[in-house]
Amino acid sequence: MAQRVGVTPPSIYLHFADKDALLDAVCVRYFEKLDEEMQEVAGRAGDVGASAVDVLRAQGLAYVRFALKTPELYRIATMGQGSPGSDVDMTLNSSAFVHMRTSVEALIDEGIYPPGDPTALALELWTVAHGVAALLISRPYLPWGDVEEFADRVLRSVCCGHIVSGAIRPADPPRDTVTWLKEAVDERNRR
Repeated sequence: MAQRVGVTPPSIYLHFADKDALLDAVCVRYFEKLDEEMQEVAGRAGDVGASAVDVLRAQGLAYVRFALKTPELYRIATMGQGSPGSDVDMTLNSSAFVHMRTSVEALIDEGIYPPGDPTALALELWTVAHGVAALLISRPYLPWGDVEEFADRVLRSVCCGHIVSGAIRPADPPRDTVTWLKEAVDERNRR
């Protein structure tokens, strides 16, 4: 990194209080770039008239793609020790995560997602995107098949799963829910 900005490695610490401050600056920049990529794909999806679910899914896929392009930075930015109030946490609250939450809010407002806390739902979706990215990076030797198809299938399942979860009552036994879903799938396949 020092070479990129034209200084010697030791002199880079003249610009930062300590190693943690340097890492925070790297992470802030990482999340800014991630947000740019997520918004670029969301914009393209919106330009072609995609639904809010498609935009959310595109944001999740952009997250996974960006992580795979920058695996070491991804590990530093997302798998290190966090500290509330740090620049990294402020970035998460003001960029990529906020845009994902905005997509969730739109889905709630449209009645597609069930009413609820958009932050909690966005955290669930972010957890899935992060889990996919982290496993693809840390365990590339597992039989994922086509990585893009795998990530898309998982993200599609979660994005659509929130829609279905609005129709499932907490008291519904899992067996009844499975029966109901199977009937809905069978009915659709008959058409």
